[in-house]
Amino acid sequence: MPDNQFVNKRIDGIYEYLKKHRRASIEDLAKALYMSQSTIRRDLAEMQQLGMIARYHGGAMLRDGADELSIFTRLEKDTEHKQRVAEIAIRHIPEFSSVFIDNSTTCLALTQKLDLAGKLVVTNGLQLALQLSRRKDVQLVMPGGSVHFNTNALTGSMATRMMRTFTPDLMLFSCAALSEKGIFERSLETTQLKQVVTEQCRCRILIADESKLGASAAFRIARPEDMDAIITDAPDERISALKATGAHLLNI
Repeated sequence: MPDNQFVNKRIDGIYEYLKKHRRASIEDLAKALYMSQSTIRRDLAEMQQLGMIARYHGGAMLRDGADELSIFTRLEKDTEHKQRVAEIAIRHIPEFSSVFIDNSTTCLALTQKLDLAGKLVVTNGLQLALQLSRRKDVQLVMPGGSVHFNTNALTGSMATRMMRTFTPDLMLFSCAALSEKGIFERSLETTQLKQVVTEQCRCRILIADESKLGASAAFRIARPEDMDAIITDAPDERISALKATGAHLLNI
């Protein structure tokens, strides 16, 4: 059985190469990534199943919309960081009656530790909704909208309009990238939905594991200082620039 950590690193390498070149032959990928062609073929088959790429004879190309990584890929990425930041976050979540929780795998890890009995939970994440639907003590609401093939999330104008009618006590969400310049996502639709929720809710908490620092994404949701708190597992030396913005950082 292959080690998932090594498989994920290989897939990340292929994904980054295709992001830059959009398409590539198996031979080109093997040379660029120092892997055998048979290994490349196996990894491309897995990426095709996850909806990340389209195959053609002798190569592969990045599918439209694949800039948002498949939730099944994200579930396997940085699991140690996600669990660690969830342990930190659970100590700092304020009292609430209603909450919006996004479709991030970071918040999925947090929700497994969070006491939601008697709470109203609104989420655009199908994986999270499926998990919570098994509980009789949670009032669960999902917005309408389009289901993205990669993220298993509801987004689009219908979902965004519905979120304008909801004023939660608390917003728990993650992001694709975080820096002193902003909080970023990879898709415009996801960004627009999260922008609406940040406007509507009373308390905004961003939960970003260390891997989000130094990452890149195109669309800015908000400034770090707009959050009531940013919870991360990153060490002090990595968050000094964020603190300089006036953002409220919690990492212990």
